Amino acid sequence: MLIYPDSPEARERAAQVAKGGGLVAFRTDTFYGVGADPFNPSALELINALKGRDGKPILVLAADPKDAERLIAEKTQTFELLAARHWPGALTLVAAARPEAPELLTAGTGTIGVRLPDDEEARAIVRACGGLLTATSANPAGRPPARTAAEVADYFPTGFGLIIDGGATRTELPSTVIDVTGAAPRLIREGVVTRAELAETLRISNLNFGI
Repeated sequence: MLIYPDSPEARERAAQVAKGGGLVAFRTDTFYGVGADPFNPSALELINALKGRDGKPILVLAADPKDAERLIAEKTQTFELLAARHWPGALTLVAAARPEAPELLTAGTGTIGVRLPDDEEARAIVRACGGLLTATSANPAGRPPARTAAEVADYFPTGFGLIIDGGATRTELPSTVIDVTGAAPRLIREGVVTRAELAETLRISNLNFGI
């Protein structure tokens, strides 16, 4: 397994791996993630096979706000409010997906979860790989998320074209995930960004946890 310290050279190698349909592991703004070209169905199949998961959407990181627009069909008012306040940040916004988003990415839901991470190194890796990169956590289904490059390698002795060692993760919490496609936002997972912070931003109190 190839493990490289984060550097411009490592990011270029990651770009080559992603362009070739392979998988890379890298530290995101939360845990280590599995990076792949979100428009490559074969690469998305590799993610599900590697993690032993099926039928779940795969979230995506954007390097810049304009990159997110390549996957998002519609920005609701709630989307705009939350993005303006919490991006860059550990908030994954679930929005209506553009038709070209692969079904394996959306799991047939017609929606896509996108985040603009508050981590310059993570965004630099994503930018090197074309501006969008998947970032589902780098762990087998049912196991704790990897917090170091060594943990990723222990979980997956094979399967990655490259692991970028960006050091230990900087939080013990996942990103917060909120669906903003409907008339009222639906809180799917509370993480780094708290329910109270979201309610303050939107000045509402009817946020509900999803399943």
